[in-house]
Amino acid sequence: MSEHLLYERRGAVGVVRLHRPEARNALTPALYADLERVVRAPGDGVRCLVVTGSDPAFCAGDDVKQIMAGPQGPPADALARSPRLTPAADALLHTDLPVVAAVNGAAVGWGMELALLCDLRVASERARFGELFVLRGLVSDVAGLGRLASLVGREKAAELLLTGDVIDAAEALRIGLVSRVVPHAELLPAALALAERIAANPPLAVRRIKAGLRRALDPDWTSLGRWVAESLAELFRTEDHREGVRAFIEKRPPRWIGR
Repeated sequence: MSEHLLYERRGAVGVVRLHRPEARNALTPALYADLERVVRAPGDGVRCLVVTGSDPAFCAGDDVKQIMAGPQGPPADALARSPRLTPAADALLHTDLPVVAAVNGAAVGWGMELALLCDLRVASERARFGELFVLRGLVSDVAGLGRLASLVGREKAAELLLTGDVIDAAEALRIGLVSRVVPHAELLPAALALAERIAANPPLAVRRIKAGLRRALDPDWTSLGRWVAESLAELFRTEDHREGVRAFIEKRPPRWIGR
């Protein structure tokens, strides 16, 4: 796909790897677009996807400098012009293929959203998870609102979203955020073995099961995505958001003022 998103076929399984290890696989506008493209068109004969990152991280969320200077201008302006579901999220939410996340390290911010957008999560013992948006004066994307509670319960989801706490792999397993935790060296083989078992099943039945889960459990993603975009358009313009970013860069506690 590109130098920052690697894609390979392993039989009926497609392996998608975020590959900006020097930036902990932080997402840029180009990387978001590459991720959307490969999920929408993984190639004929692919029956399951595995999404992972190049060590040391799964995905550290947005690359703040590049996102703020993106081709559509500041995020607030782009979101206000076209409030919609994030295209990469839309691709993952609506693909007919089962998607397995192989979480090899930190999955924070949109990195945690990415893990939640997958159907199953296998974690390395080194994995960490955090919905950090509140600490930047923002709201999470749709998966934190529409998927997290169904996995861990409303109360635990509220705690993670409202505190911005980061949890380790053992806690993620305990609360039901991931299906299993394996030694780091065994992560990709374990995720591939799971994906290969799924891919070996009758594809029409697999698609119907995934469609049924969506119908039974998922909210209206289009409506929720529009609400998230409108909320972010407002929050990106606040002094609290700017303070959250400054505090993170300067490695100090933020000073919130509520505007």
